[in-house]
Amino acid sequence: MPGPARAGALIYANDLPRLSHFYQQVLSMQRLLADDEHHVLESADFQLIVHAIPPHIAAGITLTEPPAPRENTAVKLFFSVPDLADAAATMARLGGRLFEPQWAGPGFAARNGCDPEGNIFQLREWHAES
Repeated sequence: MPGPARAGALIYANDLPRLSHFYQQVLSMQRLLADDEHHVLESADFQLIVHAIPPHIAAGITLTEPPAPRENTAVKLFFSVPDLADAAATMARLGGRLFEPQWAGPGFAARNGCDPEGNIFQLREWHAES
């Protein structure tokens, strides 16, 4: 999917390089473009733009470790990963968190988590249909 995508998402980042690296590692995304304001990341399924929060606004944002989940939002993205346990280990190493419980959907297992800045998302591990 080279070039501008027809669909995707944009997420704002207090620490652009850190958040971009997090999503590249956890979701096996490739960085297509990077400048001081945004990184364009892509997988076979999805394009994600990580956009820097302007410095005058970022100065008023306090991030915690571990990250405090930002639960009061109207949108929650979901992504597929090959293995939830591997994703959880990568997320922990990079400052994110994968939460319990894990539950089953039709053909997949899912867990919610958050990135190092507290943005909530869901990861799904797909199972072969029997």
